[in-house]
Parts: sequence; C-alpha cells; structure tokens
Amino acid sequence: MAGRISLKAEYEALKTGLESLGLSSYESRAYMALVAYGYGDAEFIAKTAKIPRTSSYKALSGLQKKGFAVSSEGRPRVYRPISPENLKEKFVKRIEETFEKLALLRDMVSEYGEPQIVYTIAGKDKVLKKIGELLDTTTGRFMIATPAISEIREELSKNFSAALTRGVEITVITEPFQRSPPCTKSFHKKGLIATDIISDGERALLAAHDLSACGYTDNPALAEHLENFLYIMISE
Repeated sequence: MAGRISLKAEYEALKTGLESLGLSSYESRAYMALVAYGYGDAEFIAKTAKIPRTSSYKALSGLQKKGFAVSSEGRPRVYRPISPENLKEKFVKRIEETFEKLALLRDMVSEYGEPQIVYTIAGKDKVLKKIGELLDTTTGRFMIATPAISEIREELSKNFSAALTRGVEITVITEPFQRSPPCTKSFHKKGLIATDIISDGERALLAAHDLSACGYTDNPALAEHLENFLYIMISE
C-alpha cells in the first residue's frame, strides 16, 4: 500500500512539474505515457494516460506544437516523445538565457539609470500586430532573431514587403532549414528559444517562443545593447 501511495505521489509530482513547463493536465499525462511506452497513437495514449479519446488528439497535437513530441505521417498518426534529456537541455538553456537578460537589464539600470517603462503585451494576435507596427515604422534597420519565422512571415508578409520597398535593411536570424522572407539578410542558428526584435537600434521587443506574450521598450540604450547581442550571435 505504501509503495502504491508513493508511486501515485510521484506521478502527481511529475504531472505538476510538466504543467509548470506549460503543458495542460492532459498533455502532461500524454507525455508521461509516451515516455513510458516509447510511442503510441491517440487511441493507445487515451487508454494508457486515462484521458478521453477525443481529448487525446488535442493533447498529442499540443505536445507536438510545444516541442515535446514528434509524429509520423499516415493513419493512424503515431507519436514519439522528445527525450527528457533533450527537453532538459532546452529548458535549462531557456532559463539561463532569461537570467542572462535579467542581468543585462540590471547592468543597464546601473549604467544608465532606470530605463523607460518596459510594458508587456499578452495574446499572439496582439504580439504579431506589435511586430507589424515595428516593421511599418522602421526607417533604417530591422533585426529579428526567432524560431517562429514561418508564422511571422506568413502573417506579416505585406509588412515585410513594404519595409523592404522603403529601403529598410532587414536581418533575420532563425533556425536551420527555416525560410526567411525574400530579399532579407538571413542567418541560421540552432537553439533559438525566444523572439528578439530591434527596430532602428532604438526600440526592442522580446517575445515568448510561442509568441503568446512579449515585452516592449523604446529605451535606446537597452535596444542598443540587445542589438549588440544579436550581432554577436551572428558572428559566432
């Protein structure tokens, strides 16, 4: 009995930990089932994870979109988990980068005094709209480092085209095998975990990997430091 209680407690602790990484309750259960069995289709995962069959399709699709699983083509679609080791590396890197940027912000405050307000925007549609506004108001150079260039390119193709027509120099840093907007300078780097944008070296936007929220500032000193960070990324 004690062993069963302990196992249940461990299961709940694992589920809570996965939920803290952005998974829903059903996604957490589905991922644990995939790790335990190595692979599975929606019907199998529904049974083993004890979630409704109709919900298992959404949970597995969510895992794939969030980078926790991959799927095969064909029917039924079979899912395999991204290994816990690879996920650990990704999330540790994300945390390290976040704290590096916090340290940068602390140093900026120390060197230049309190920066202008950095405000947040929540919701993918609003974040994409803000990126479009930055493109539309850039007059000289626009830099973007993002793992989500495909979605941004699709949603803002007209904004990119208009900026290029105005003579804006656009630099794109994205993951290997990702296609950048035409006529832009393109660089490829592995392991991008957020979207960083600099407009004219004066305005900066930092968005979550899924574009669900972002922070924005028009403090030139902070924007310049972040721009230098992106140039270093290109030169490495």
